Amino acid sequence: MSLIEAPRSKVASPRKKRGINWEKWGWIYMRFSGIVLVVLIFGHLFVNLFAGRGVKAIDFAFVAGKLSDPFWFWWDLAMLWLALIHGANGMRTIVNDYANRRVIRRILLGSIAASTIVLLTLGTLVITTFDPCPAGAHPADVPSFCKER
Repeated sequence: MSLIEAPRSKVASPRKKRGINWEKWGWIYMRFSGIVLVVLIFGHLFVNLFAGRGVKAIDFAFVAGKLSDPFWFWWDLAMLWLALIHGANGMRTIVNDYANRRVIRRILLGSIAASTIVLLTLGTLVITTFDPCPAGAHPADVPSFCKER
C-alpha cells in the first residue's frame, strides 16, 4: 500500500520551470482573440451582407472599393491574422491533448505550423498587393474611382 503525500508538502510540490509559459500565453491569446474576432466577423458580415444591397452587391468592384479604404484594409488583415492564429492554436491544443506518441505529435504540430505560415503569407500577399484598378479591366467591373488607363 502506497502513501499519498499531503498537498503542499515539499515532496508533492512541483519544481518551478524557467522560461516562457507557452500554455498560459496560448490560453490568454485564445480569450483575447476570440473576443476581438467576434467584433471583426460580425462587423464584416454586417457590412457585406446587410448594409447596402446585400450579397448581390458583392463583386470585384465592391471588394476593390473596400480594400482601397485603409480602415477596411486593416480590418480584413487583422481578421485574417487573428483567425488563422486562433485556429492554429486551437488545433495545437487538440494535438497536445490527443496525440500520445512524440513523433506523431511533432509531425502534426509541424504540419499545423507550416500550413499556418503558408496561409498567413498568401493571405497577407493577397490583401497587401491587391490592385483595385487592374490594367485592361472593363470599366463596369472596377470601382468608380478608377480612371481608365
